[in-house]
Amino acid sequence: MNYKDLSKIEFDICVIGSGAGAGPVIYELSKAGYKVVVLEKGPWFRTKDFSKDELVATRRSVYTPNLKDEPQVIEQEDVMGNWKAQSNYETGNDFWNGNCVGGSSNFMSGYFSRLKPKDFKLLSAYGKIEGANISDWPIAYEDLEPYYTKVEHLIGVSGKVVKHKFLEPRSTPDFPYPPLKENYVSQLIDKAASDLNLQTIPLPRAIISQNKGDRNACYYSNYCGSYGCSSDAKGSSRVSLIREALKTGNCTVVPNAKVFYLEADAPDKVSKAFYYTPEGAKEFIRAKIFVVAAQAVETSRLLLMSKNKFFPNGLANNNGQVGKNLIFSAGGVGGGDLFYKDFSEKIAKKLAEPGVFVNRTLQEFYELQDPKSGKKMKGGTIDFLWEHANPVSKAIRQKWDENGNLLYGTRLQNKLYRYFNDLRKLKFEIFVDWLPTDNCYVSLDDKVKDKWGDPVAKIRIGHHPHDIKIGNILAEKAEMLMKKLGAKNIYSGVSGYPPSNLQAGGCRFGNDPATSVLDKNCKAHELENLYVTDGSFMPTGGSVTYTWTIYANSFRVADKILERLKR
Repeated sequence: MNYKDLSKIEFDICVIGSGAGAGPVIYELSKAGYKVVVLEKGPWFRTKDFSKDELVATRRSVYTPNLKDEPQVIEQEDVMGNWKAQSNYETGNDFWNGNCVGGSSNFMSGYFSRLKPKDFKLLSAYGKIEGANISDWPIAYEDLEPYYTKVEHLIGVSGKVVKHKFLEPRSTPDFPYPPLKENYVSQLIDKAASDLNLQTIPLPRAIISQNKGDRNACYYSNYCGSYGCSSDAKGSSRVSLIREALKTGNCTVVPNAKVFYLEADAPDKVSKAFYYTPEGAKEFIRAKIFVVAAQAVETSRLLLMSKNKFFPNGLANNNGQVGKNLIFSAGGVGGGDLFYKDFSEKIAKKLAEPGVFVNRTLQEFYELQDPKSGKKMKGGTIDFLWEHANPVSKAIRQKWDENGNLLYGTRLQNKLYRYFNDLRKLKFEIFVDWLPTDNCYVSLDDKVKDKWGDPVAKIRIGHHPHDIKIGNILAEKAEMLMKKLGAKNIYSGVSGYPPSNLQAGGCRFGNDPATSVLDKNCKAHELENLYVTDGSFMPTGGSVTYTWTIYANSFRVADKILERLKR
């Protein structure tokens, strides 16, 4: 690739990142005939490069940076109330996700649930919570609904719409692809829920159950989440959008291009994006419009690094809001063991069937009543799934006995044999709102640098106690259902430490330039040609995974950019 030649072109759109927040903009603008260049810091893996190798997918830094080269600093509160910062090169607890063309959408499990109308107005619907910076969205569910539908068709969502008390309004009666094949355990979950007067619903997945163009339907490999898809069934940005954009001839993808600075040579306009080539040289791209979609932490970091005389505190940050109000997905996990001996031989055989999905979710408790005040309060979602099939990870978790002693030899062999042959672990994941606070944000570390000598992201992780309160309520409900369906060794854990793959906020959108970074169309208040389309825009996250909403909003913003270009 001749980087010098690229610097001579003024592109219509420069997109930084290539995941769920970037793909719709790349797709729509390329299809409309505009010249789009994509700067992706990671490599360009093709479908043929993805295998079911556990060491590659989950035990090594193949799809994410080596922490020696690109560390982050994580700041947590200790038991004495003091904040302690530590490089994750020392701890290994990083917040990198899918650094490659298509981003983390290559490796998602594809759990797709829409936000509910009340998620767009959390403050108005449920009121203030002390210590939380809750803000209503500047758009409503109705503004995003057509784009949720668009995602169903273009990305490909499989499932079955079932009426329930928290079903969001839809413009279409059902999903475009029928549900994926399910394990018999789904029927056990439905039965247990019914016995408890609860209603489970099928969980939509961004995995196609039927062929779509040159994409093949799911072949039920038994290795989905954390793995790239070998059939292109998973609705990654790379396969469903960027591949189509490339066919237009209007899209140029530049992999291994680490953007480190956005230059603004006027007080209201970005002119260039500077990046490192694989050899470490500095090059730049010129464009009329710049779209940043590097995932929440890195998007804030890039803007904070892009200081100049107009923006001494970082690009679009004269109000000091860039990096603030970072949010994740609060909640926890739990599970229980289903011993084959507790079921008939026929049912046990069905439970042991690999590959097919559970695809059950419980949204009965999306809204709760506070037992003390009697007021309504926001609840959350419980999703059910099998323990991941990764054999190495499963085996490692069996190395302790019931007293916490390390097992060796025959005792370890026997335990492993029983675990892999006598039972199957059913798990649940709890999703509740991570309330934005003053103690969850991104800044630049003043000491730790990456391999290029740039300051790394410093991520302060502070949670609101309300998150734990709601999470514990849902964990109790989930355990109750697990007990009803016959699980043993039931457990759950609700934590204030966030899942690294579900990050948002840091550049929230809003109508007030004093308290938000972006306007309602995700354009920076202070710059006429800078947009942010990853999860950074979200003031609150709802009680579901973010990816579908990020996709939908990016399609919405793409339409706004097109309207602007056509004037």
